[in-house]
Amino acid sequence: MAHDNVMPPRGHRPSFREIVLKSVIVHTATYFVVGALAYYSFNYSQSFSSGLLAQLMRPTSDPMVAAGPLFQPIRGLLFGLVFYLLRDFLFVRNRGWLIMWAMLAILGILNTFGPTPGSIEGAIYTKFGIQSLYDFTLVEVYGQSLLLSVGVFYWVRNPFARWLDWGFSIVAGLAILGSLAAIFLAPLAT
Repeated sequence: MAHDNVMPPRGHRPSFREIVLKSVIVHTATYFVVGALAYYSFNYSQSFSSGLLAQLMRPTSDPMVAAGPLFQPIRGLLFGLVFYLLRDFLFVRNRGWLIMWAMLAILGILNTFGPTPGSIEGAIYTKFGIQSLYDFTLVEVYGQSLLLSVGVFYWVRNPFARWLDWGFSIVAGLAILGSLAAIFLAPLAT
C-alpha cells in the first residue's frame, strides 16, 4: 500500500533527527536552486565586482564562493535545531510554514543584531544606507527562506511522501557534488 500523502497520526511529534535532517537537506537544496537562479538572473559576476558590493562580496570566481554549498548543511542543522525547539508550535498549525518564514525573515534578515545589508541595522550603520533594504539580492534571500519554510513544514508534516525524500535529497546531493567539482576542477581550467 502506497503511503505517499498520508499524514502522520494525530498527536505525532516529529523527532529531533527528522526535523534536523530534513532541515539540512531542504536548506541545502533550496539554497543551491535559488542561488543558481539569482546568480544568472541578477548577473552576480558583474554585480559583485563593482560598486559597494565589490567592497563587501567576494568575486564569484573565488574558491570560497564555489565552496559555499558545502557549508549549507551546517546552516541547515542550525535552522533545524531552532525548528525542533519550536516543533510543538510550528508543525501542528496549518500555517506553521508562515510562522516559520516570518521568524526567519524578521529575525534572520530584517532585524539582525549585526549591521548586515538588507537589515535595519545595515541601513543605519553601513554605507549601503536605506537602499540596502530594497537591494535586488533580497529577492534571493527572502525567496530562499520562504522555500525553506514551506519545504521543511510540508516534508515534516508528510513523512510518507517518498517523492519529497528523493527530490530534496537528489538536489542537495547535486549541490554538494557541484560544489566539490567546481573546487577540484577549477585548477584544471586555468
